[in-house]
Amino acid sequence: MGSLVLVTGATGFIGRHLCQRLRSRGMRIRAMLRSMPEGHGGAEPASCWDEAVQCCLGEEPVPAAAMAGIETVFHLAGIAHSFEPAKNLEQVYWAVNLEATGELLEKARAAGVRRFVYFSSVRAMADPGERCVDESWEYLPTDIYGLSKRRAEERVLAAGAAGAMHVCILRPPLVYGPGVKGNLQRMLRAHAAGRFPPLPETGNRRSLVHVDDLAQAAIMAAENEAARGKIYIVTDGRYYSTREMYMAMCEAFGRRIPRWTLPVWALRGLGLAGDALVTVSGRRFPVDSESVARLLGSACYRSEKIQRELGYRPEKDFAGALPEMVAACRDLARNA
Repeated sequence: MGSLVLVTGATGFIGRHLCQRLRSRGMRIRAMLRSMPEGHGGAEPASCWDEAVQCCLGEEPVPAAAMAGIETVFHLAGIAHSFEPAKNLEQVYWAVNLEATGELLEKARAAGVRRFVYFSSVRAMADPGERCVDESWEYLPTDIYGLSKRRAEERVLAAGAAGAMHVCILRPPLVYGPGVKGNLQRMLRAHAAGRFPPLPETGNRRSLVHVDDLAQAAIMAAENEAARGKIYIVTDGRYYSTREMYMAMCEAFGRRIPRWTLPVWALRGLGLAGDALVTVSGRRFPVDSESVARLLGSACYRSEKIQRELGYRPEKDFAGALPEMVAACRDLARNA
């Protein structure tokens, strides 16, 4: 790779870990930020990145200066989900996940950028149900987030086919590691407070990936010519039931595993109650039918392709990563 790379979404959970991995390899990093941090004059401390450019993707044009001298773009920025309902959320998905990606590709092409790695999601594919699928599962998703990511993937592949730019797409499942955000962070906080219910064993299978393994996969996707024009699912190579994850969290927090479990029917009842609260208050409840379905259902994906073609070898697993995740969760609670 070249000496200067552009990372969008650099302040996010995955972005920060990727920047750390790139810096350890001697890369200079330009971060694209929604807003400039105060007191840094456009640059963060050397431990994060070397320079920064401000751009709120989906709301303002990408400045041409963002691509000056760049050889590789790692595009992570996007809208994943909103915990609060929003009337214009669909419009935001299309603007940020699709149109902004297209604009970045055009600016990269015009500037002579050689490589473009796009962080997509397994949700760019249709829900596989109880199947365990690989990249050949080509059915379209039905939700707006998944569709926006899938259409963005098509833009990326088209840009690669139309010119000399090396493009590659990564589809991670749920990403874990110290400093994790989103639903997994909420699970950790609930465990820390002793408020997470003892989940039953449903036999579901869920794929995950450690943030460090995902960062390594991204670098391999940029460096390896075999990755040109390819889509790769990236996992840690293991399958977890939600019950297994719950028990691992209990152990990491030093808690005894309860002898009783909350019945499936009770969990679904809580989900329905959460749905009702949305209707009444207009605010989303932390537990609703959608979140319960994710807890009880499967999301199983195979990543043999990237292992076979790029030599990717995941080094982390969920249980092994939990001590650092718990420590980060406790630090966050102390500093809140």
